Amino acid sequence: MSTPDHGKSGQPVTMRDVAKAAGVSVATVSHVVNDKPGARIGDEARRRVQEVVAELGYRPNALAKTLSRGSSRFIGLVADAIATTPFAGQIIHGAQDEAWKHGFVLLVANTEGNAEVEDDAIAMMLEHQVRGILYSTWYHHEITVPEALRQTDAVLVDCFASGSGLPAIVPDEERGGRTATEELIAAGHRRIAFLNTITPSPAQTGRLAGYRAALEAAQIPSDDSLVFLAEPQQEGGYAATADVLASGATAVFCHNDRVAMGLYDGLRENGLRIPDDVAVIGFDNQDVIAAHLRPPLSTVALPHYELGAAGVRMLLGLEIPVETLRVECPPILRHSV
Repeated sequence: MSTPDHGKSGQPVTMRDVAKAAGVSVATVSHVVNDKPGARIGDEARRRVQEVVAELGYRPNALAKTLSRGSSRFIGLVADAIATTPFAGQIIHGAQDEAWKHGFVLLVANTEGNAEVEDDAIAMMLEHQVRGILYSTWYHHEITVPEALRQTDAVLVDCFASGSGLPAIVPDEERGGRTATEELIAAGHRRIAFLNTITPSPAQTGRLAGYRAALEAAQIPSDDSLVFLAEPQQEGGYAATADVLASGATAVFCHNDRVAMGLYDGLRENGLRIPDDVAVIGFDNQDVIAAHLRPPLSTVALPHYELGAAGVRMLLGLEIPVETLRVECPPILRHSV
């Protein structure tokens, strides 16, 4: 691959530089410099781009020249927190495996939530004429779609944007909450507490709905006095121990594995054994926690690998197109139930 041309400042001239100077989108610049057949570009916009290209001395690099008649064999993935969460790597792994299976290579950009870095990353991917872009966040929540993302095919992974028209691949939070509660019911428990998070999110509402649905299906009366709000960290589970013990619950569904870890500490300090005295199930399957607690924690997995893989399939038209694809959260049974 040749290196980018350099402008008067000595810095590489990018397609984004041309777009900014000409007052057009990166996609428009790409269509003009690659003379893309069928592109609908006004004469005035085309003239401005050509003038700026000449002024800045921009020329497509060798890779771009080979792509002048269509998209590349690249798929982009823009994520906001690859380095700071154990889950992003699983999304990337799933997307990479699925992309490779279909003859594509994944281009990955970590933005750390920086909007300017995000715009630059998307512009770079557009410049490389990616087949499309997966836009992923480190936890499931609603987002505002970056404008640059609308210049190519895009799929949202572990996030969603209501009314955006972009397909979203997300965990089935409600089904996961129901699965966790059903495991406790199957073990013979009827007085089951739920330590929910204080943070508003699809996980907060979905897992609570699943908990209640499982109780209703088992004809166990739903008791709001058994639902507690806790900080979504170890300290939250520990602090909730007194409420759990006062409730008389024989089993606890924890919003995540970190909360369960704190509850483990609190129960142990009170001389109680898991699962003999109180059964505990978590959520996330954060392996560094769940598999190494004593006893190892039963939990429900967030399906990050499958989110990434399904995102690629959706982008390539291999999934039935839907506005929201909810992926099952499977139980991971160990020894705490």
